[in-house]
Amino acid sequence: MNYGLRTKKMQRRRWIRTLLFLSVVLFIFSLYSAYFRGDKTTKWNEGDEKQIMLHDSGFDFSFTSVSEKTVGKFLEAKKLSLKEGDSVFPDVDSVLFPGTHILMRRAHSLEVSIDGKTVSLHTQALTVGEALSESDFHLDTDDIVKPARDTFAESGIKVLVTRVKIEEITVEKPIAFDTKVNEDETLSWRKTLVTQKGENGIKSLRYKVSSYDGKEVNRKLIGTEVTKEPVPQITTQGTSVKLGKSHTGGSSWYAYTGTMSAANPWLPKGSFVKVTNIANGKSVIVKINDRGPFVPGRIIDLDKVAFAKIASIGAGVITVKMEEITN
Repeated sequence: MNYGLRTKKMQRRRWIRTLLFLSVVLFIFSLYSAYFRGDKTTKWNEGDEKQIMLHDSGFDFSFTSVSEKTVGKFLEAKKLSLKEGDSVFPDVDSVLFPGTHILMRRAHSLEVSIDGKTVSLHTQALTVGEALSESDFHLDTDDIVKPARDTFAESGIKVLVTRVKIEEITVEKPIAFDTKVNEDETLSWRKTLVTQKGENGIKSLRYKVSSYDGKEVNRKLIGTEVTKEPVPQITTQGTSVKLGKSHTGGSSWYAYTGTMSAANPWLPKGSFVKVTNIANGKSVIVKINDRGPFVPGRIIDLDKVAFAKIASIGAGVITVKMEEITN
């Protein structure tokens, strides 16, 4: 049940009690008025038996043929004792009239654990929720109360309050920019120019965050918004390759640096060559960084990653055209 709804019901119950009290007062007033006017039809003698209504801590009881003259005597006869902190209305010395409504409120001692401490709470409230509402503790509707707020309050009950905070937060995260590459055949293949610098965008993420006693226990994404679009980076890659001497022979592979490199018996280290698989026409440009292979008929040993771009690793040895690059 919604706690706000329960609170309204409790308020209505208090109004009913107030109206009940007023009706009792009006009834008593009418009896006195009738008595002093000499109205024989409503005149009542103290020794007459009468019907009494008792409201004891939220429970209603009806008693007939009551002969006791005062509230105190009636409670004594029914063995209803008042303990420290209890209250009764009308008070024990009040005269019992026919139809009198007696309201008894019992005192309870609750043990409440809240905000990292445990305190004793003395109250006449009927429910745990009423007891907490009448205390100095401020509870939000989202706070968890065990046992529940509508639980009947009785002495010795232990109440645990878990603070629940639900809030919306916004987190900004970058959106990575894309890189677009344009080719320019007038530029050397070694040249790469950045013609537009990339900028990351910004995305705002809205979360609903639940925290129990200050510790986050759940985070749910409820919305996203791009507050800044990313700016792509545009580069221009030269594609002009000037080729020199050409050689044909076998090419094998080996795992060395894991880069686009190769070994050759005679070309200077640091030089570049274009290697084309004669069987399928696929080509790569590699840098000479090692010596070998020293096997008749083989002119180049490609690093494994370079070899895989023009042939299957399982091929082992392929026939290639190796062209020296001069620019």
